[in-house]
Amino acid sequence: MKIVGVAACTAGIAHTYMAKEKLVSAAKRLGHTAKIETQGTIGTEDSLTPEEIAEADVVILAVDVKVNGENRFKGKTVIRVGTAAAIKNPVELLVKIEKALNANED
Repeated sequence: MKIVGVAACTAGIAHTYMAKEKLVSAAKRLGHTAKIETQGTIGTEDSLTPEEIAEADVVILAVDVKVNGENRFKGKTVIRVGTAAAIKNPVELLVKIEKALNANED
């Protein structure tokens, strides 16, 4: 599964980067690929390209605030969770998403 997403917390510091790291690590552990853009106090980092978005199977928005550029994901399966959910149990989150996507294919 190819995953792209955005992480952003209210302060734009710690939880933003923790959510990104947890999602990327969990994806790798499960044999998936993930690229997570961060939107924080220092701006946007690791920006997603249109090609990466087009190739993605799912978009995860691990956010506690409104993020810029959500319109880029129009037509994609978008999962919205808080940063705490992505940090606390990212493997479980990705397994649930994978099962849901597989169920939709049947």
